[in-house]
Amino acid sequence: MSDWETLFAGPHACLHRRGRFVVARLLPPHRVLSTSLRNGGQAEHLRHLVNHQSCEGAGHSDRYRAITEQGPDGYHDAVCAELDLPARETALMGTAANMNYLAIATEVDGSLQVTAAVTAGVQTNAACAGDPAAWREGLQGMEKVTEGPGTINTILLVNTPVTPSALARSVVTMTEGKSAALQRLAIPSCYSADLATGTGTDQYCVAAPREGPRTLTSASPHVKLGELIGLAVRKATLEALRWQNGLEPSYTRGLFHALGRYGVRESTFFEDLSERLDPGELELLRKNSKSVLYEPLVGAAAHALAAVLDRVRHGTLPSSVVRDAAVQQAAALAANLAARIDRWSEFRERLQSTDGDDPKGLALAAIALGWREKWHPS
Repeated sequence: MSDWETLFAGPHACLHRRGRFVVARLLPPHRVLSTSLRNGGQAEHLRHLVNHQSCEGAGHSDRYRAITEQGPDGYHDAVCAELDLPARETALMGTAANMNYLAIATEVDGSLQVTAAVTAGVQTNAACAGDPAAWREGLQGMEKVTEGPGTINTILLVNTPVTPSALARSVVTMTEGKSAALQRLAIPSCYSADLATGTGTDQYCVAAPREGPRTLTSASPHVKLGELIGLAVRKATLEALRWQNGLEPSYTRGLFHALGRYGVRESTFFEDLSERLDPGELELLRKNSKSVLYEPLVGAAAHALAAVLDRVRHGTLPSSVVRDAAVQQAAALAANLAARIDRWSEFRERLQSTDGDDPKGLALAAIALGWREKWHPS
């Protein structure tokens, strides 16, 4: 692979990139667990782990048709032939993500080393476990229910042998690390009002040498191997999302990111507010929307309101306080937008007439109230 860019080189594995492809080359024999449609599950004969951009993120119907016409085995063989790799010894992952946005994180504890190489995209396919599914598998094969591109692909390389059970447990810890990254960014599900735990098409390849001076028996977060896996995957996932989707943490402070899963979306925002603000007020907000709706205290109040609405949906709060809890947070949103926190009690009283069972309506009422009062004397 002399014409490939080397991204990582260790005594047990090397990571290379060229164009649309990233390949992990396993040097001594490894035990691998993967989601690859061909050679997937647990295997001990694999020598190459491939992640590649298989299509563009939207509207790439020609590519979709070419992949489906070949079928999983045919497509696997075609990719391996393009890379000049033996199909029987290769595990394959595909994604719409750009391989130049691959993020690599390595964590070390003494001689133990864990490396995670992640590509990630979540803007159109983020999901929470238990959300409505996109496909149904029956006697006639796969039937499409809904669709949406977006994938988190992870190559996880451990430099020390682990037992088969620990290899399986590492997938749990790896998944928790990925979900922790999404939690830190408050990534919304595309299919429900919940926060996302992953995407509907996430894939992975986990590999560890078959032989070495010691064999680890646990990948639980209670032991160092689990800690390193969680840290490496979390860091690499955050970095990959920063590049692929522009999800730098501070950019997620905005009102739409916080309340979009409750219906407050940028695409309909000004139309939704048109009945709550007069034309001049609405136009002034439109011209200053970025500075207003990404203002830190406005973002903080919007995230606080979303958190309370989550607790309401999940039954954390007794029904006797639900309305007051939501209105109090909406009043904080209005007061921070108006830059008049001293009027919080007044705003709370004025928002009491809003339908507390309509989260979107309550949020819009708070935004309109705060903006209308920002430049009015008290």
